[in-house]
Amino acid sequence: MSNSDRLPIRYTQQGSQPQPQPHPLPQSQQPVKRHHTARYYAHQVRESFTSRVTKILCAIFLSLLLLVGIVFFILWLSLRPHRPRFHMIEFKVPGLAQPLGFENAEITFNVTARNPNQHIGIYYDSMVGSVFYKDHQIGSTPLLDPFYQEPKTTTIVYGTFGAATLTVNSNRGKEFMGDRQQGTVVFRLDITSVIRFKVSTWDSKHHKMHVNCDVAVGPDGSILPAWKNKKCPVYFG
Repeated sequence: MSNSDRLPIRYTQQGSQPQPQPHPLPQSQQPVKRHHTARYYAHQVRESFTSRVTKILCAIFLSLLLLVGIVFFILWLSLRPHRPRFHMIEFKVPGLAQPLGFENAEITFNVTARNPNQHIGIYYDSMVGSVFYKDHQIGSTPLLDPFYQEPKTTTIVYGTFGAATLTVNSNRGKEFMGDRQQGTVVFRLDITSVIRFKVSTWDSKHHKMHVNCDVAVGPDGSILPAWKNKKCPVYFG
């Protein structure tokens, strides 16, 4: 018999160790193959669709809310009332230049009241002017009658404190003359008014407004240039 007809024989080395076989996992640790029904997958699809719709509706709602907020903010900026602006234009105390000093003196003044609002008018229901010297009131008088101020307009507020409205004793008169010799006499003009803002057909509640105008005059009793056209602080309270 030829060598090609012989069956191959596999030889192993004597004493070789058998290869370890992997141990099967316990039944509790073996992976569980889950088989889902068509109803389960349909439920998952419905949940996914519902989640998408909910997210879209939330996004639309938040976008509308943001848009409404922006619109209201713009309206608030355009309709938010700004307080009037006052500037001192003229202030005279002719008695300072008289030989008799402050006897039979008077004080005249005028200031401008500007309504800076674009779409808001202002009702001035009352207005009173008071003049102070060294924080002591020396005169007070009613000013303009009640009036309505259109948006973006300017009104001249003027008044006179005469002998009947000024209360200046001899000691105060000496202080005036002493400051006159120094070249500057400082007064304060206070304007107190009750106002209302008007937006279209709506009127706001009443607000008490105070205007404080510090002003200085020279020896001749006329306003000094540095104080002319000076802006007066305005506050409510």
